Amino acid sequence: MAEPSASDSPSGDYDISTVDLDDDRYEVKQSAIRNKYVVRDSTGDVALRGKQKMFKMKEEFPFVTGDDEDAFTVKAGGIMDVAGNYTITDAGTDEEVVVLDEDYSLFVENWTVRDPDTGEALATIESKSKPLSALRHLVSVANLIPNKYEIFDADGDHVGDIEGKFSLRDAYTVSIDDASDVPKEAVIASACILDALENQ
Repeated sequence: MAEPSASDSPSGDYDISTVDLDDDRYEVKQSAIRNKYVVRDSTGDVALRGKQKMFKMKEEFPFVTGDDEDAFTVKAGGIMDVAGNYTITDAGTDEEVVVLDEDYSLFVENWTVRDPDTGEALATIESKSKPLSALRHLVSVANLIPNKYEIFDADGDHVGDIEGKFSLRDAYTVSIDDASDVPKEAVIASACILDALENQ
């Protein structure tokens, strides 16, 4: 019997063992300390906390659960990687869950969530406003204007949104359709770190 291909795999294959991100809406908020984030579910409970480790040769963002247990780590693929691959590794299994790959062209923020073994695209996260996206890279004050992203599955169908909010600290709402077959946990984890990666 033939092994199922990655495209036939259920989204559960990309679950993170240490955390249960089964809600369809999350609030991501930056704390007063730069690149430190809190993720709350739709009931207001803390689902994740993350903070960029400073002074590392490779960028590293460890996340913990609301109970302060190790959840997963996001690590840059290359030394001082500004645009490139970031791997999400499950803290419970030490396995790579997905790779987050930035398509950095003309300052436009497009990201692809990929299978770590095959490189197959599982989902894409694209900026809704290309002019604002470019301006955010050129003029720091433009970062006060909230950005918005759309989440698409591997077939290019819209399955969710990341909506920025007006705030002195970056704040986002991440929503993914219940019917979507994208790996929800991996996409939510990816969305949580986009702001930190794009505002370096």
